[in-house]
Amino acid sequence: MPELLEVEIYRRFAHQTVGRTITSVHAPDDWFLKNTTAGELEGLLPKLKVLGTSRIGKLLLLELGTKKSIDLHLGLRFGMTGRLIVDDGAAIDQLEYSSDRNDPAWDRFGLTFDDGLMLLRDPRRLGGIELDPDTSKLGPDAWGISAADLGAALGKGRGPLKARLLDQKRIAGLGNLLVDEILWRSGFSPHRVSGELNANDNKKLAKMINVVLDELDKKGGSHQGDLQDSRSREGECPRDGAPLAREKVGGRTTYWCPNHQK
Repeated sequence: MPELLEVEIYRRFAHQTVGRTITSVHAPDDWFLKNTTAGELEGLLPKLKVLGTSRIGKLLLLELGTKKSIDLHLGLRFGMTGRLIVDDGAAIDQLEYSSDRNDPAWDRFGLTFDDGLMLLRDPRRLGGIELDPDTSKLGPDAWGISAADLGAALGKGRGPLKARLLDQKRIAGLGNLLVDEILWRSGFSPHRVSGELNANDNKKLAKMINVVLDELDKKGGSHQGDLQDSRSREGECPRDGAPLAREKVGGRTTYWCPNHQK
C-alpha cells in the first residue's frame, strides 16, 4: 500500500489543484528528493500552474507550466505509507497496515498555492519526488492491460508468476494485495512459472486483472478484496474453506489456496 488504486484516488483528489498557481515549495527532506534538490525545485516551481494530473502505475504526475504549454512533470511516489493531503483534507484518512497517527513531522514535501496547499505525508520515507521522471522504465499500466501486453510482459521468464506481476518494469501498478487477490480469483498459483502461461491463460489473467481493479475501485481500494479478511496465519480460503498457505513469494508475504490455485 498504496497500490495503483490508491494512487488513482490520489490523482482524482489532486485534480482539484488544477488551475492553481504555485507560490512556494516545502522540501525539508533531501533524501526524499530524487535526482533533484530543494534549491532546484524552489527555483523552478513557483509561478507555475498545475495544468493537469495523470498516473502510470503507482506514479502520480502533476503537469506544470504556463497557460500555453506544459513545462515539466512533477512525479510523486508514495512508497508504502505515503498519503496525499490537499488543503484541509486527505485523499485517504488511513492506509491499510500504516500508522493511524497524523503527524506533520512526516510531511516530506509540499506545494503552497495562491489559495491552499498540497502535502505528501510519509512516515516511512519510502516515497519520493522527481522532476520529469522517466516513465519509459515502467511497464504498461495494469488497468486496461490486454492479453497481448500481459503475454509480452510475462515473456519466457522462469521466475514465479507473482514476482513477475509485481515487477513494475513489466507491469505498472500492481502490489502485494492486488496480486494475491487476482491470482486467488483466477486460480493461478503464485509459484506458477510465468513463462509457461499460454494464450488462454494470458487472456483469463488479463481479464481478471481488469475485473478486480474495476470492482475494488468501486469498493474503495486494494484492501477491499474478497481474500482480505482471510489474510492471517489461521486463514481459510473464502472459496472452498481450505487452509491458506502463508509464505514468501517474490520477496512478499503471500496468501494463497493450494487447493484451487494451480
